Amino acid sequence: MKTGRAILAAALVCLGSAPTLAVSQNVGILQSEVLVVDPERLFEDSDLGRKMLSEYQTERETLAAENQELAAELEAEEQRLTDIRAETSPEDFRELADAFDARVQQIRADSERRVRDLERKRERMPVEFLNQVDEIILDIMRASGGVVLLDQRSVILRAEAVDITDRAIARINEELGGDADLQDE
Repeated sequence: MKTGRAILAAALVCLGSAPTLAVSQNVGILQSEVLVVDPERLFEDSDLGRKMLSEYQTERETLAAENQELAAELEAEEQRLTDIRAETSPEDFRELADAFDARVQQIRADSERRVRDLERKRERMPVEFLNQVDEIILDIMRASGGVVLLDQRSVILRAEAVDITDRAIARINEELGGDADLQDE
């Protein structure tokens, strides 16, 4: 009998210390100390995140077009060198070929650097996005009584009601849309 009471007492203690889910009647907002958000969806489904991704894609396409244009120019220059090889002295041709090779190496290095820089920018975008929307997320947390915000991808089980992702997306779209200042790096 004592064991049954001990289990019941332990269960009541656990229930008493568990985070509570309640909807505040005066504001209509879920009240919970622990909330979850899907940062990936927040980024990809908000207008601001979409704008950032669109600008990245535009930069990527521009870079690819510039690289194709450079490749065509280099191919034409290489053909001109091939065309004048027979009528140029070996020494003069060697100078022209070496200069061409140096130019190709420099263009290739510049292109690879620009691609790396663009990919680093893409990798940093979710963090920059979260920096821009952190006040909105904190405001939602405060309104919900939240003290902890977890990435929903690291939560095994949860009540759907504690997921603030949709509410956060709506607020970000309402307050920032796609017009927030984007940081160029």
